Amino acid sequence: MSPLIHIVDDDSQLREALRGLFRSMDYETMEHPSIETFLRADKPRRPGCVLVDVRLPDGNGLDLQARMATHGVHQPVIIMTGYGDIAMSVRAMKAGAVDFLTKPVRDQDLFDAVLAAIGRDQERLSDQEDATELEQRYASLSPRERQVMALATAGRLNKQIAAELTLSEATIKIHRKSAMQKMKARTLAEWVRLADRLVPRTAPN
Repeated sequence: MSPLIHIVDDDSQLREALRGLFRSMDYETMEHPSIETFLRADKPRRPGCVLVDVRLPDGNGLDLQARMATHGVHQPVIIMTGYGDIAMSVRAMKAGAVDFLTKPVRDQDLFDAVLAAIGRDQERLSDQEDATELEQRYASLSPRERQVMALATAGRLNKQIAAELTLSEATIKIHRKSAMQKMKARTLAEWVRLADRLVPRTAPN
């Protein structure tokens, strides 16, 4: 899946120049002349970044960052700035932008910043996929298996769990084995690590 770079700039000539530059690297682009057009556009779930001019007709890079969060858009942001906008760019970095570049931007500096941002976004998407898969595994557990998992990963022994749930130890072993298989945990230590990622739902009562 090739990366997708969003270019948010009201300068049509610059947008076209950047589009040609990135396509020479086999990167696809979507161009937006304003914050509103960017936020309204459909955004495929692909690794990428947002390259934005610090000053736009309907706001600035800081406005875009804040509104991206409220719209559930979490791709890394790279700010492009004129010489007089350094102070605002520093504020944007503090607000979460991954880099800022001063116009005119050298091609190599732009490539380096975009590659770093795409790498960060690929990690974010991978983490999201891992979290979704873990949620699905946990959802496959029965209510009793979830109880056993919560207690076992909190350090309870089988006989302690059996006493707490008023079940036989043999029954606890069956639920424990089934829960570990569904969670794809080969060892207790691995099961505990998975449970830690699901806190607080796996915390025992």
